[in-house]
Amino acid sequence: MKEICVIGGSRYFGKLLVQRLQAAGHHVTVINRGSTAPPPGVEHLIVDRNDETALRAALGSRTFDVVVDQVCYTPVQAAIAARAFRGRTRRYVMTSTIEVYNPETAGLRSLPQGTPVPEETVDPATWVVGSDLPWHDDAYLEAHYAEGKRQAEAVFTREGGFAFASVRSAHVLGGGVQEFTGRLAYYSERIAQGTEIAVHAEPLPSVFIHYEELADLLLWAATGTDLTGPVNACSDGLLDVHDLAAVIAARTGRDPVYRVVAAGEAASPFSFDRHYAMSNARAKESGFSFSRTTDWLPGVITEALAVSADTAT
Repeated sequence: MKEICVIGGSRYFGKLLVQRLQAAGHHVTVINRGSTAPPPGVEHLIVDRNDETALRAALGSRTFDVVVDQVCYTPVQAAIAARAFRGRTRRYVMTSTIEVYNPETAGLRSLPQGTPVPEETVDPATWVVGSDLPWHDDAYLEAHYAEGKRQAEAVFTREGGFAFASVRSAHVLGGGVQEFTGRLAYYSERIAQGTEIAVHAEPLPSVFIHYEELADLLLWAATGTDLTGPVNACSDGLLDVHDLAAVIAARTGRDPVYRVVAAGEAASPFSFDRHYAMSNARAKESGFSFSRTTDWLPGVITEALAVSADTAT
């Protein structure tokens, strides 16, 4: 049994992670602001992780084998956590995102078209940190989400004082009503209703992951491996917006109606005019086995259609 602290863990794959850690026999402590209580048997510390003094007071003399941080978005939050958990944990796992590879914001070196991006393309050990930027401003944070994640990884890598791994998640799907982004529901509803979908002229593919698989990988990153540094988390197989729509069409019996957008115009979610599909080779080489997106996608779409039907009635 290990002592595991989860920061966040109140919804979607974070909630599932807490359940699976507990089922595996670990003692779990959840830290959040109290909006959602964890399952029975899970210790609950109600505190704002942005308040360093309050966080230290809530932690008291507790120590952990692993901390899993589900809700770190800025270098300021990372610095607070790094100081608060230094000497309290051997290992720290942060949930990051595929958006760190967004070529519009990352200034990445050029890769051959269609090449899955490896972790070293964005190296947190060398990334510049700007803690004095207006990270406290919600609008700024939303507009600079990818940069906030990159800089948070950089802070933990250089200042943590513990073994650190960042799990860079692909676009997460599944969970029916739990899938709070609404992106898959957007497509399910529009195709079922015959409403136009705005797409790029030549949309590029990306990678996806089922929310249960992401919970499994986070469990593995916390308790099943000593791997450090960034780790890409994505199911096998590239998918573009037309591939996604085709599976929905097969379930609804309705053909998608597309509208091609002009260059620079906003398109529907998952229609990309830039390539940042990830390589999952590092996790595989370290012992984690991924599913294929095409194996679980039909079931996920059936869930989304059922939720849409319930909402309509």
